[in-house]
Amino acid sequence: MSRVSETTAEGGDGLDALSSEELHDLATRRARRHLDVKFLYHLLQVLPQAEAAGGQLADAEEDVQSMRKQFDDVSNAGRGEVAELLRPFYLDYLRTHKVKAPAR
Repeated sequence: MSRVSETTAEGGDGLDALSSEELHDLATRRARRHLDVKFLYHLLQVLPQAEAAGGQLADAEEDVQSMRKQFDDVSNAGRGEVAELLRPFYLDYLRTHKVKAPAR
């Protein structure tokens, strides 16, 4: 499926064309701007699972043990394989709040 048809299939929001890092940044900026603690808390809950699935088992175990580490990880959750694994999470959040991709 091409990027154009993916975008059209999802209602023209342009989010599928963004990188996982861009989705992370857009979702976390929106959450911070709207003081959406529920989203940030949910991210902290799913982050260790994504890290474990991405082979970062030591990071996942540390995250379970240390909430402070998780807050730091929120900033880093937009990079690499972890970002790719969290992509559906970011897409769901952004679409729930009818956020569109910024113009390029």
